[in-house]
Amino acid sequence: MSGLLPANVVDRPTFRDRIEVFRDRAHAGEVLSSMLGSYINRDTVVLAIPAGGVPVGAIVAEQLDLLLDVAVVSKVTLPWNTEAGYGAVAFDGTVRLNESLLPHLGLTEREMQKGIDQTYQKVIRRQKLFRGDRPFPDLSELTSILIDDGLASGFTMLVGVEALRKVGANEITVAVPTGHLQAVQRMAGQVETVYCANIRGGLTFAVADAYQRWSDIREDEAVSIYKRSIARRS
Repeated sequence: MSGLLPANVVDRPTFRDRIEVFRDRAHAGEVLSSMLGSYINRDTVVLAIPAGGVPVGAIVAEQLDLLLDVAVVSKVTLPWNTEAGYGAVAFDGTVRLNESLLPHLGLTEREMQKGIDQTYQKVIRRQKLFRGDRPFPDLSELTSILIDDGLASGFTMLVGVEALRKVGANEITVAVPTGHLQAVQRMAGQVETVYCANIRGGLTFAVADAYQRWSDIREDEAVSIYKRSIARRS
């Protein structure tokens, strides 16, 4: 696999194509922290994608003594399957649909617009819930580490990166515990560096398979983790 990885991708070779390499998201955050040690004492902010990215990002921020913030991005889901997405909406209003997937879904324009509108309202609500009225940090002089708990198709993360560029981020690092090889390769072309401990190939991929203990993170749980991290830095 090493020959397939772009030069700006950092992984754990011993974790390649393995499942259940992390006990849970906290352990995944510890592994990422060990890989991101060069960011200690740098002008860097950790931006976690709620909800699953928050417990990972909180550990990274704590162990590297960095500020934790959030970059709210949410996938636009199918009316009949809220686990499957065909696009994403970011905190700044950026909307992208997976154009290659749309012809196979049979969605009407009205259904797609409804999905986008509902997702945008969710993003606004989450942004308020996590960040309140605080202004978004000035990223022009900072390195941004964008974190989620995994990279399947990578579409949500790509929209997050696009939004960060629009608000002035110059240097973006993506850090995820696990990711599909193709998604990691695509991401490497969009950011300065990608850190992914557990890269897996194959026809199918599930983020959950990298974890021994896995469950969806409740929104209130993510908010609590985030606020504790903010209080630690106060």
